[in-house]
Amino acid sequence: MSNLLSNDKPFLIIGRAGMDFYADPPGTRTEEATQFVSHLGGSSANIAVGLTKQGGKAALVTSVSDDAIGRFCINQLNHYGVDATHVRSVGGEARNSLAVVETRLHNTQSVIYRNGAADFVMTVDDIDAIDFSPYGALVTTGTVLAAEPSRSATFHAFEKAKAANMPIIFDVDYRPYSWPSAEVAAEVYSRAGALCDIVVGNDEEFDFMAGAKGKGLQKAQSLAAESAAIVVYKMGEKGAITFAGETRLETGIYRVDALKPTGAGDAFMGTFLAGLSQGLPLKDAVLRGSASAAIVVSKVACAPAMPTPDQLEEFLSQHAGPSMPVSA
Repeated sequence: MSNLLSNDKPFLIIGRAGMDFYADPPGTRTEEATQFVSHLGGSSANIAVGLTKQGGKAALVTSVSDDAIGRFCINQLNHYGVDATHVRSVGGEARNSLAVVETRLHNTQSVIYRNGAADFVMTVDDIDAIDFSPYGALVTTGTVLAAEPSRSATFHAFEKAKAANMPIIFDVDYRPYSWPSAEVAAEVYSRAGALCDIVVGNDEEFDFMAGAKGKGLQKAQSLAAESAAIVVYKMGEKGAITFAGETRLETGIYRVDALKPTGAGDAFMGTFLAGLSQGLPLKDAVLRGSASAAIVVSKVACAPAMPTPDQLEEFLSQHAGPSMPVSA
């Protein structure tokens, strides 16, 4: 599977960039906080940062509000080495998403402000303005599909990627608050998943795509059998099952003293894709993704916590191996 992705070309990533506010110091409840720290947020932006920190190259496609918060996001993307050429500033009433988050492991509150989100304003014209030829793969997270016109723009990007023989990578990333109904989300996600070469999601997200609790593993298997080259079915503390052709790979997690539950999925995806593009065997790419997830949940914030190769190697040298996986 190492030849599916190219290390010579950057990833083109569709989806949101936003601002995250963390109650400070760590452990503080939001309602008791008197100060906050700000960081880049948004699943697609976090994945892009994870990729660049692992030595890959990434360009983000999204819309941000034409104000100080939008400029903050662009400045942060530039800071992390993510190409923001295809990030369009939009005026009017559109606003960047804002997450107010706690660095707490239990009873964690994450309050997300997404009304009139600027990233949903991305259009087909934004996609048509991009020359796909310099890029090696297209990545999207499910949130971008939750509203129009970004949903149509994303499916149009799928068409352009197919025409350019680019692999399409889908992080399910289901956020119920962004969707008009669960039924609409399930139909759109299933349509998107069938078009993608790599699909990554957790057990609850695959259950949702399948339309019934407990059916997610079967959904993951069917995607791998019918369309996708790689499907990663994540099960939290139970590890993950990865399907690739006839291969069924079960892996565990790296246990750490976590500070928070957020950021693991984005960290996994960024490092997993970097590993595949660098020619690592599938199991190694999955395990390095799992290690990055463990690192990020043990630190404050998401983007700044994404590990560099040296930090990842140091972590792996100090952890003999992941826990044993639990078969589903």
